[in-house]
Amino acid sequence: MVSQHGILLAAHVISSFYGDLCSKVCECLLRKGTLKLDEIGKATQLSRENVFNCLRVLIHQNCVQAFQLEQEGVTAQKSTHYMVLFDNIMHKLRAPKFMQIVSEELGEDVSSFFMCRGILLGLIQHGRLSFDQIIDREKQKTGSSDNQVVHDSFRRLLSARFIERCPLPGPLLTPPTDEAPAKKRGAKSGEITERKTIEQLALEAAALSESIRFSMDTGDISEEKGEESTNIPKVGQKRKNIVMDSDDELADVNRKIEVLWRVNFEEFLWRLIHKACISHVKTSINNEASIVLSAALDLIGQSETRMNAENSPDLSINDIYEEVIKKDGGVGMDLDRVQTSLEQLGCETLATDMESYSIDIKSFIQMAQNQEVESMILKRYGKEAYKIFRLLSRAGRLVETDKISDITFVEKKETTKILFQLWKDGYLHMESMTAARPPSFHLWKVDQKRFREKFLDEMYHAVLNLKLRIAHEQDQRKEVLQIPKDKLVGELRNKVMVYKIVRATLERSLMDLDDAVALDELDRKMKQ
Repeated sequence: MVSQHGILLAAHVISSFYGDLCSKVCECLLRKGTLKLDEIGKATQLSRENVFNCLRVLIHQNCVQAFQLEQEGVTAQKSTHYMVLFDNIMHKLRAPKFMQIVSEELGEDVSSFFMCRGILLGLIQHGRLSFDQIIDREKQKTGSSDNQVVHDSFRRLLSARFIERCPLPGPLLTPPTDEAPAKKRGAKSGEITERKTIEQLALEAAALSESIRFSMDTGDISEEKGEESTNIPKVGQKRKNIVMDSDDELADVNRKIEVLWRVNFEEFLWRLIHKACISHVKTSINNEASIVLSAALDLIGQSETRMNAENSPDLSINDIYEEVIKKDGGVGMDLDRVQTSLEQLGCETLATDMESYSIDIKSFIQMAQNQEVESMILKRYGKEAYKIFRLLSRAGRLVETDKISDITFVEKKETTKILFQLWKDGYLHMESMTAARPPSFHLWKVDQKRFREKFLDEMYHAVLNLKLRIAHEQDQRKEVLQIPKDKLVGELRNKVMVYKIVRATLERSLMDLDDAVALDELDRKMKQ
């Protein structure tokens, strides 16, 4: 579920980029969840044609995913559903960070580097482009007819996995069954896996395999997926017009589609996570541990399932060492120092023929997130509250008030005041215990899930306020620019005359310090 301020921020982002109608459709999907075309029109009070066009824009901009669902009991009929991709909308705000990562990774060859940035910027702006459209766009920008530089730059972006083929436009799903979810295998075999939502199943069905996602082969995707392509237009045949009686054109699995490319948000997100974890380890442990973790994450980055894995695949000490010596500052490290750093990082040793390690990726991500949250508590509530919150966050369980006071060396009265303030603001969970002796007391803990939701909502709120403030300033600047020059000059001339009269009056009556301060304040305002 997306928080209220998250919905408002996403709607504002869509409105600033693609207009109010698209924003209205997007907000409807965020609030009501996955819907059909008619349901969206009913909820938004927009015409079918407007909803259809808005969905086309949002799908092209990777903000909405369509999928088809077979109707229960009717195998020949299917209905098209539309789900909003909230994370992809938020990624639009991270575009400058994406450009910075490309600059750091591909900045050696200057000519190719600027072309790489141009291609990535085009995909960020337009959402999805074919390779021919990318070439035409770069030709218009540079005026050059040499396609080789574009080809080379495109391949560099593809090799770094910064771009990828677009997923299938509308996968066909069967209705979910009521079967009990399967149990997990392994040590905790008693645990039951959570049932996947229809949205998760749709994203999995639309995703392409790794070999297809990053392949330059322009063959048809449906053929590569082993599907028959039936509705293929013949040469010279016009594409069918928009049919408002059915929205199958937006999500037709069987029709032959042009290969389109988009920004690979997953890769950039992994790079940002990588940098955040390295920065946290560098400050909390030492520089050598950060180098070793960076080398291990580079090895993990070659795995297809890195974003979903809680633990890394088995990494041998030799592979980690070979990656370490490639890093800045890692040349002087020997095998023993690498092993010591792995132990400092809390990596698990695996009992195999070759000494191997497994890295708990999830724990490093959580530690980096906790550090960010704790820094916010420090700035907002002070040092004492920071110590208390840090203790409860690390404990992960209910702790009594007296014990919190003893461990943090904060007076009990002050501890109680801080705890109730944090509880009132929604950062802590409290349980009251009653007993005959001693009297009732309170237990406290950090509800990590609830707190992270609140923290994210506050971040969305802050970003939304900042975006609205910027938009307001830009509107005011436009209003000033639209004022006729003669009128603007006349108003300024009148203000200058008033300023001179007031200043002369103050100079004549300058008898005490108050008049001098008033004079300085007048000069300051006039300069502004």
